[in-house]
Amino acid sequence: MGTTFILFVSASIFSIGAVGFLIRKNPLVMFMCVELMLNAVNLVLVGYSNILQAMDGQVFALIIMTVAAAEVVVGLAIILTIFRTRHELNVDHIDVLKG
Repeated sequence: MGTTFILFVSASIFSIGAVGFLIRKNPLVMFMCVELMLNAVNLVLVGYSNILQAMDGQVFALIIMTVAAAEVVVGLAIILTIFRTRHELNVDHIDVLKG
């Protein structure tokens, strides 16, 4: 597996995630697209870490996965709270948390 293949696959996955995030209005789908973009970055880190025979990229990818898991937990809790109060999950109409 060469560097061009890793970059091409990662760029494709990242582009799919970015387009999905910009087009969709459902917050759950938007969170999945953010996770897709983070996994594309992790693919580059692990791929180049393997090519360069260094563990730095793999350790950093593990840290990114941990932070992404925490982000999902907090984000899903916020989405669940909004759905319980509004019974709607449209990003354009979410202004419940304004104080």
